Amino acid sequence: MSPAPENVSANCTAMSDILNRIGDKWSVMVVGRLRGGPVRFNQIKRDIGGISQRMLTLTLRNLERDGLVTRTVYPEIPPRVEYQLTDLGQSLQPAISALWDWASQHHPDIVKARARYDSDAEQPRHAAQ
Repeated sequence: MSPAPENVSANCTAMSDILNRIGDKWSVMVVGRLRGGPVRFNQIKRDIGGISQRMLTLTLRNLERDGLVTRTVYPEIPPRVEYQLTDLGQSLQPAISALWDWASQHHPDIVKARARYDSDAEQPRHAAQ
């Protein structure tokens, strides 16, 4: 459903704000990883791969701040900390799943298009006359 013309500016502002959070690759991966239930920090880090401890910490804090993730500390020795999606975070799952599915289906096409573009870019371009 498209926004009414008078709401376009407000919707663009909202979209920009949301994409700043969930539009980065780490947030999408964390939200996708948490869809199955509570997960410990180191398990998230292992499962995602390539994310630094600092970046994962920042990502989880930002997702928690936005109400998408909860952090639960269990009073054990050593303390056990788990992260899970809130109801709001769960409501994001259909959009993230659609993005994952689209990326999986179309990634080979994008790789081919990039290779074709890069190959064409190596050829001298003639100015339009």
